[in-house]
Amino acid sequence: MNADAIERILRHAQPKEFPDHTSYNSISIRQIAQLSKAMGISGREIEIMALEHGAVPERYARNMKTFSPQDQAALLKACVSVVGLGGLGGAVVEILARIGVGMLNVIDGDTFEESNLNRQFLSSPSRMSKSKAEAAAQRIKTINSALEVNAYSLFLNAKNGLELLRHSDVSVDCLDNLKTRFVLERLCKQLGSPLVSAAVAGASGHVTTVFPDDQGLTLIYGEEENVPSKGAEAALGTVPYSVTFLAALECAEVVKTIQNKPGLLRNKLLVADLDDGVIDVVNLC
Repeated sequence: MNADAIERILRHAQPKEFPDHTSYNSISIRQIAQLSKAMGISGREIEIMALEHGAVPERYARNMKTFSPQDQAALLKACVSVVGLGGLGGAVVEILARIGVGMLNVIDGDTFEESNLNRQFLSSPSRMSKSKAEAAAQRIKTINSALEVNAYSLFLNAKNGLELLRHSDVSVDCLDNLKTRFVLERLCKQLGSPLVSAAVAGASGHVTTVFPDDQGLTLIYGEEENVPSKGAEAALGTVPYSVTFLAALECAEVVKTIQNKPGLLRNKLLVADLDDGVIDVVNLC
């Protein structure tokens, strides 16, 4: 690692205090952008170097009492693929971009329609018939221009999936099609990477994390050949608070997976019913 670059980064860091009055060295968005331009190094790489050498990018300062600098650097080094950019996917993209996942692949061949407006964070009246993948990429860059984003206006399938997902440390299932969900799981197992999967219907939903050696989705839905294309969402609709809640749970699983933290919903299914205020965790095997 370039010692001169590290020295220049640390020279720009300024002392600050967290709300509990403990001190830290902070580097601002403006300073990172200036250093990136001057040194020809990406903003993401500068943020990683700062964290690994005693300075905290100010945009992540409020993460620090939950994460260590090493934890935050691990997020910035990670690549996450978000498959499906509707209600779940739009909220997942928002959270992962803000928390600082360094590389995001956003995958969806769909465009926006009016019925999306009740719950899809990436949608707006001005974006009707526009690409969901392009909207996700624009949103990520608006939140944090230091992040790297690849947008694919494609529907994932068995033929294109290995290429789309090949660099992923974790993939996030935000699909509304059960058959494609099984295709995604199979691709992740081929690539040897974990999958975080969620489903929403009405005011309820569930989330789990599947590693390559796990039985995974079969334990939830039964055998792949017997599942319908659409789940309970087709009959129950989708309300925004359940979508956002399940998306937040998916992001928590992504972060724990990247940071190698305990408490993953591996071989477990978290089931939530927000109408009755009930959350339960079921052992799948």
